[in-house]
Amino acid sequence: MQLADWVFRPGRAATVAVLLLLPLLLTLGFWQLDRARQKTTLQAMYAEQLWKPPIALVKVDPAESANQYRRVIATGQYDGAHQLLLDNQVHDGRPGYHVLTPLRLPGGTAILVNRGWLPLGASRQELPEISLPSEPESEPVTGWLAQPANPGLRLGDGAGGDSRWPRIIPYVDYQRLSGLLAYPLLPAILLLEPGASAGYLRDWQPRFGGYGPERHQGYAVQWFALAVVLLILYFAANTRRLPRSE
Repeated sequence: MQLADWVFRPGRAATVAVLLLLPLLLTLGFWQLDRARQKTTLQAMYAEQLWKPPIALVKVDPAESANQYRRVIATGQYDGAHQLLLDNQVHDGRPGYHVLTPLRLPGGTAILVNRGWLPLGASRQELPEISLPSEPESEPVTGWLAQPANPGLRLGDGAGGDSRWPRIIPYVDYQRLSGLLAYPLLPAILLLEPGASAGYLRDWQPRFGGYGPERHQGYAVQWFALAVVLLILYFAANTRRLPRSE
């Protein structure tokens, strides 16, 4: 291709590389935009459900995506002897755990109640002291249904590698934990309301895996910018000016 004194003559290797890389960069950019859209939708759902009157847990399907962040009330008894510490939870730059306590429900099932954040002890061998206030046999617990962040690559045992209680777990695996606890867990987490007395630090914000839609939008801009840079380099490296004839 020639334009005035300039000619564009791309090499085969460069063309193949651009044809492979450009769709990849664009796909990654649009994927990040889609992730931003999903998180924006979840944030809107969270804001809508935040202070609606709670409905009975038995009336909703916890696994249904439409019930994400729905405010519910459940009646049951805490299993204080089998509490879990969800590892790698950061608050204001400090590492710690989320305390997950099974709430045993009528009918034999249970739901994990996230009672809040606790800081890491002096070492990982020193488990934090967690307790429950003196409660009646059965009590109502109010909070929001949620799903734990997807860890992506699951490393380690989902039921924890230690036999001590409370047990440290790297991620929430409902099936594995149901086998460990010997009663079935509902496929959701109940985020305990900040006003409840049986909890720790609770600053429930829809961070969705650590950050909101703005981060995904920023990543999308980076991928699209890389695509533009790739095209500029491709044309710049393969465009030559013709020598002037005397």
